[in-house]
Amino acid sequence: MLQQDPSLELPAHAAVPAAVGGAAAADAAREVSYARSGDVRIAYQVLGDGPLDLVLVHGWVCTFQPGWEYPKLAAFYRRLASMGRLILFDKRGTGLSDRVSPERLPDLETRMDDVRAVLDAVDSRRAVILGFSEGGSMSTLFAATHPERTLALVLVGTFARMMYAPDYTIGHRDDVYRKRFAGLEEDDWASTVTKEWLGRVAPDLLSDEATVRWYISYVMRGASPGAVAALWRMNQQIDIRDVLPTIAVPSLVTFRSQEYFVERTRFMGEQIPGAHVIELPGNDHLPWEGDRDALLDEVERFLAGVQTDVEPDRVLATLLFTDIVGSTAKAAELGDRAWQDLLTKHDRLVRAQVARFRGREVDMAGDGIFATFDGPARAVRCAWAIADALETLGLEMRAGVHTGEIQQANGGARGIAVHIAARIAASAGAGEVRVSSTVKDLVAGSGIAFEERGEHELNGVPGTWRLFAARV
Repeated sequence: MLQQDPSLELPAHAAVPAAVGGAAAADAAREVSYARSGDVRIAYQVLGDGPLDLVLVHGWVCTFQPGWEYPKLAAFYRRLASMGRLILFDKRGTGLSDRVSPERLPDLETRMDDVRAVLDAVDSRRAVILGFSEGGSMSTLFAATHPERTLALVLVGTFARMMYAPDYTIGHRDDVYRKRFAGLEEDDWASTVTKEWLGRVAPDLLSDEATVRWYISYVMRGASPGAVAALWRMNQQIDIRDVLPTIAVPSLVTFRSQEYFVERTRFMGEQIPGAHVIELPGNDHLPWEGDRDALLDEVERFLAGVQTDVEPDRVLATLLFTDIVGSTAKAAELGDRAWQDLLTKHDRLVRAQVARFRGREVDMAGDGIFATFDGPARAVRCAWAIADALETLGLEMRAGVHTGEIQQANGGARGIAVHIAARIAASAGAGEVRVSSTVKDLVAGSGIAFEERGEHELNGVPGTWRLFAARV
């Protein structure tokens, strides 16, 4: 046990759950369950039984179970549970969930799958998704992609992009991250990293040695040094700015006026249509530090006005178009009957790969498919799997992938995003899977590589589009 080591002695106010007593001890003793998400087990815990389901998506390496040791975090949990049925879980690679190789840390798309797996495990049809810090990016993408599972979105001190860009000057410069990575090389990495982190997210705590020692133990139990480094690398790549205008569920964006992510969170509130944006006084990034009740009062007021019977009519989707290269010449070479036989085999192989990657066929017309996916990495991998399968038939294909907002009706898909994806496919070279910059930004951490294909004008689509060739 950590408290047996004098160097990691927990403060009196942050003892282990059995010593906390009262409600915190009872809640901490609740059974921890596991949901299957692919081949990974995701740890979760449920408390409360109100009319709403509320999923808390922690940031960075924060993990739910040790939080019961710390009265401020335990009180934060209990207050949320008074608003509805609170669902706590640990992201894969952190806390009680299965650890994963630092080289294979999941992208946002995979982490969305983990949220859905937990919702399914607790029989939740729709839930309020509350994400803070790093958890806010994943929560936002989930709300845009799965509005049918999202009752409302609550974002606290979070970001759409972490790093600086010419069109995003509020982001970090590279030297900030180099300093953090250097801390992981120290023998006392947990102390070095935690103190640096607390200096940003709860600076007033640094003078309380006992609390700092507890947070050091909290970070150590959250993830390994390799996983911490991998998370920081993933954060460097996150960019969901294009997703923000597609949010179609009621949204609350709140932050403290002097906190670490103030400008980046304010940016999110400005970009999400109809979002309630609340700025509170204080410099604490962690929502359970500082004036916790003022923040939770705003959350409670917002949730009181959320309608539970409104179904969304818009959704963020990834669109895939494929077609056979040189199909006219091939048809002339084979003749009508042989060509139709080949197309039948083509359709069977293509449909099998779309099903394998959890896509939805919208149309199979001519010599290609139009399909939608709930994640861009799956769509890109599906495109390459189709290309490999068609090689066995002596066929070569091209594909286009784009992520954007669509309207779904009667099994179809409508919207400008459909036209963009089709035009991207038409611009692709033989054997190429070409994607928009939106797709590239959303698959951070997936292991998919990209080659620049420059700026393009797409027929009938306003503006110029930066395109890439994807390699898996």
